[in-house]
Amino acid sequence: MAPIPTQWTRLIRFVAAETAQIHIGQPVDPRLDVGLAAWNKQTIRAYEISGSALDPAARVTSNVLTVDKLLSPLSREEMKVVRCLGLNYSDHAAEAKMAKPAAPILFYKPLASMIGPNAPIFIPKVAQPVEEHLSDYEVELTIVIGKAAKDVSEADALDYVLGYTGANDVSFRKHQLTTSQWGFSKGFDNTTPLGPVIVSNNAISNPQDIPLTCTLNGKVLQDGSTSDQIFDVRKTVSFLSQGTTLEPGSVILTGTPKGVGFARKPVIVLKNGDDCRVWLGNGIGTLVNPVIEEGRYQAKL
Repeated sequence: MAPIPTQWTRLIRFVAAETAQIHIGQPVDPRLDVGLAAWNKQTIRAYEISGSALDPAARVTSNVLTVDKLLSPLSREEMKVVRCLGLNYSDHAAEAKMAKPAAPILFYKPLASMIGPNAPIFIPKVAQPVEEHLSDYEVELTIVIGKAAKDVSEADALDYVLGYTGANDVSFRKHQLTTSQWGFSKGFDNTTPLGPVIVSNNAISNPQDIPLTCTLNGKVLQDGSTSDQIFDVRKTVSFLSQGTTLEPGSVILTGTPKGVGFARKPVIVLKNGDDCRVWLGNGIGTLVNPVIEEGRYQAKL
């Protein structure tokens, strides 16, 4: 096998100012934190990509477009499935006072839970009041599968990865801790930011060397590295592919490092008006999302 070739290094999806249509593209500035720039309303220019995000033959053109609105790098229609790992960092398992898992702890997210950069995280009434339901943040490296993978070995696993992006696995601990199944507590509508860019597998040779942080209202609460994962990217892709086809467009959230809110004393919860930011290195950048509690004052976006 061989890695999936891409002509792009960093892919974004956006509404262009010139056309009012949705496009994909590669940022002109290779060093720009696109998510942070979008939040700060800075000008972002991108070379238009001809083709789709999941097409290895997609071509970077010379046509330059201006980003009017930054979107999730994959649409909900492009995402085949969203699979997630829990307790995949040793330090997070320790702070949660849970044993390190012998095998990956898995759950699914509904596509309706997925949102993009700058979009508000909506806390539904079923998860209020937040002080009781413990609304929480989780920065996560996210894998995007680029070609069908079934029964793949750990040695070949990275050859099926299109690229990497970021996510915030917003969780509601009261619901989570009342059952062994976490899908309900982590799957409410419009609660899981994804993005801001997909960095090609060709640009990240070692996904176990990516720093990641979460900042809430200007305070860094998580500061970790994917080197601390219990099940690394190779193990995760291989394990999930056993007996099960991972289709192109499958999205895999790979767990979070220590620093989550419910494990702190006193606890920290996401609440109406909060500014929550997750950042990943290696060119992925920052996801900025305001928090809104359903039925309360609508934060200015």
